[in-house]
Amino acid sequence: MSWERTFVDRLAGVKISNVFNPYCDRCEVHDLADAAQIRRRNLEAVLCARRAAKIDSIWFGRDLGYRGGRRTGLALTDEVAMFSVVCASDKAAKIARATHGTPVAERTAAVIWSVINRLRRPPMLWNAFPLHPHEPDSPFTNRAHTTRERRETAWAIEALIERFDNPRLIAIGNDASKALSNLGFAHETARHPSYGGQREFIETMERIHCLEPTIAKTAAPTLL
Repeated sequence: MSWERTFVDRLAGVKISNVFNPYCDRCEVHDLADAAQIRRRNLEAVLCARRAAKIDSIWFGRDLGYRGGRRTGLALTDEVAMFSVVCASDKAAKIARATHGTPVAERTAAVIWSVINRLRRPPMLWNAFPLHPHEPDSPFTNRAHTTRERRETAWAIEALIERFDNPRLIAIGNDASKALSNLGFAHETARHPSYGGQREFIETMERIHCLEPTIAKTAAPTLL
């Protein structure tokens, strides 16, 4: 059995209250009958594609959102990005939708992928907590994961970093930064693009990856 399959199977075995595990759970409202299996295959395909591409960085968000990774099984990736960008950049990766109906977009994913699409090689995307934590009895909500929940899946972060041969680590937001710091991993931090942080996120990522700036700078006032 491949490393990728073993990794995904272990992740599928995680069970935590008020947490949707897209690799073993099925949403009765939006998911296809075999949704969990599809998401496991999605993640395995992307892991294989990123390893084959010899990626040099991993970007970390906080946790899966109900409009994004809960549906796709891919961190920081909604159904729009999954087809318009992931499939185009990973020709060897066989990606499929696990849900029915119109593809759902997530604003954070749109901003993240607008930057990734400018890179020569896409990074591996992951989260401080790789599942979808939600409020009790409210599956279509997002909540911050707890320290205990993060500790239960910290092995996944360590396994990825080891597998990709100590790549450059970039935390998106303070929660991701805290998770990496607690595990003792040196990293860079970019502001999360939500809640007014889009401009700062893009500027930071452009600086880190030596990209041409796309956001015009405000001219400094002339001193008389």
